[in-house]
Formats: sequence, structure tokens, C-alpha cells
Amino acid sequence: MNEYLSNLFSLEGKTAVVIGGTGELCGAMAEGLAGAGAEVVLVGRNPDKANARLQKLHRFHGKSYFEACDVASRDSLEELVEKVVNKSGKIDIVVNGAGVNSPTPFLEITEEELENILNVNFKAVFSASQVFGRYLIERGQGGSMINVGSMSGVIPLSRVFTYSATKAAVHNLSKNLAREWATQKIRVNTLVPGFFPAEQNRKVLTEERVAQIMGHTPMKRFGESSELIGATLLLASDAGSFITGTEMIVDGGYACMTI
Repeated sequence: MNEYLSNLFSLEGKTAVVIGGTGELCGAMAEGLAGAGAEVVLVGRNPDKANARLQKLHRFHGKSYFEACDVASRDSLEELVEKVVNKSGKIDIVVNGAGVNSPTPFLEITEEELENILNVNFKAVFSASQVFGRYLIERGQGGSMINVGSMSGVIPLSRVFTYSATKAAVHNLSKNLAREWATQKIRVNTLVPGFFPAEQNRKVLTEERVAQIMGHTPMKRFGESSELIGATLLLASDAGSFITGTEMIVDGGYACMTI
């Protein structure tokens, strides 16, 4: 049984690029990918945070490494693909996990703030999908793209208007790409975390807000970052070979709760 499961979820010989891998949630996803045998490329801006995460990854795969990249720049993304292919030989899995949040009331959102969140949460994912998607298509051996969405992209959530709108756009983009690339064996899915106390949402987690979230979450707790690993491996590996265009929700039951 163990050998059967190991083969089913194995990522041995695969290279995974994890954009946002220096953060809390995508960092845990990166650890899971490395634990399944993938060579993981952490992509971000902070080498110190990357080094701390790499120490954990190297317990599983000593070849994992960090690449700095401005994901808002198409030129930087194209350079990233070139660097990874030159160093690792290929790319099989892409995780698009860059994201920023804001609790600004709707009528007070400035054009500058809207532009910034659009650039990070949606435009960067759009551009990365184009750049990495073109590589995967030209390579002709398929691949898996996992875009990190949000529960607020599925169910309206108060106080995070710009974040919700951009994540909903990521969900829609992922479905369209899944349809477009399915015959080329490129699977595109959205991993949808429920409430995890990640860096970008800590600023909106007041005591009242936490009580509201717990009242709407059947499991009555936040998720742990490691609890995203199972869904990540399913979407990245051959175990999920017929899964594309889905929103894989990991939320402790939040989406099924009414009254």
C-alpha cells in the first residue's frame, strides 16, 4: 500500500516553481512538493525568508533553491523561466501564489491602492500564466498549474473588496485556461484556502472578525498551513491527472455553512 501511494503521488524527477514560496502558505505548499520528490524553486523578493524555508526543503530535496523575481514584470518572469530551465532542465509544476490584502472601506479605496492590488493579485498571475503557459505548450509534455485563490473569490466577504475582486478574477482565469489547454495535457486548477492566519490577512483579523469567522466555520478553528499540502499534491501529481478547472476548497467547512 505504501509503495502504491508513493508512486501515485510521487513528484520524483519533477521541477516545481512556487511563486510566493517565501510566504507562509505557499512555503508550506513548497515543502509538500519537495517532500514528494520535486526540485522546488522558491520565487520571491526576500532572500532571508527564502533561506529559512530552504533549510526545511533541503531535508527532502537538497537541490531546491531560491530565485528573486519581480512577478509584476513580464521581463522578470521571462528571465525566471530561462534561469530555471538552464539550471533545472525543465519546469513541470507552477504555483502562482503572490498576493496582498487590504481592509480599506469600499468608498475610500483609492485608484492607487486598486492598481497596486490588481497588479499583484491578478496581473502578476495573468502574466505568469502566459509566460509559463507558453513554455509548457512549447515543451509539449504537459504540466500542472496551481493558482492560489481565496474563499472570498467564491463567497462574498466583507471588508476585503479589492482582494475579493482580484481573487475572483484569478478563479475565472484558471477555469478558462483549464478549458483552453486541456488537450495539451496542461492542467490548471485553483487551490482555495479558507481562513488561515497568513501574513496578508493578519491586519484584518480583529477579535470581532475572528469570532465571526469561527461562527461560520464548522471546524471552529483556523487552518494550519501544512493542511494545504494534501490538496497541493493531488493537484500537482498524477493522482490528479483528470482534475482540471476545479476550485479545490480547503476551508474546514466554511463554504457549506449557512445558519
